[in-house]
Amino acid sequence: MNRVCRGMFSPRCVPPLAQSQGPPGPPADPQEPPQAPPYPGVVESTAEFVFVERLLPPSRVPDPPVHPTYPTPSGWSPPRAPVGALPYWVRRSRMHNVPVYCRLGPGDRKTTELRHVQGDIWALEAELRAFLRQRLGREPAMQVNEVTGTLRLGGHVDAELRAWLLQKGF
Repeated sequence: MNRVCRGMFSPRCVPPLAQSQGPPGPPADPQEPPQAPPYPGVVESTAEFVFVERLLPPSRVPDPPVHPTYPTPSGWSPPRAPVGALPYWVRRSRMHNVPVYCRLGPGDRKTTELRHVQGDIWALEAELRAFLRQRLGREPAMQVNEVTGTLRLGGHVDAELRAWLLQKGF
């Protein structure tokens, strides 16, 4: 049956109610209690939870595997044993990488950010300033945030900063 609809509420577009609904059932008795649905109750089974555990994401990032040589082909190397002589510590990111990030701000402003600094951040800033002054040949622009444990540097100096941190053992 082809219907041509010429308006939103045209009688040709709306099927009659008798055709759209099924046959009317017997009227419900208000005195009768409602019947329970034909569904089974809740079944708790711990035996099949093994199959569910496979689908759940891990709660934390696993430790990296041990490689025969470092740095790996991707350039990653593990941190060395913690150096007790330094008053600061740079923790790795949750993916076990050195936390050095390049940013490109408004007006082509390039910055490098070092995160996860713990301990005396001002001692780290002084050592890093001396290293970059010698490496770049100019005074580096730096901003220290003690609350968040971050150090922001002007320019993209991520390669130098990463190499310096790896040489320090972080």
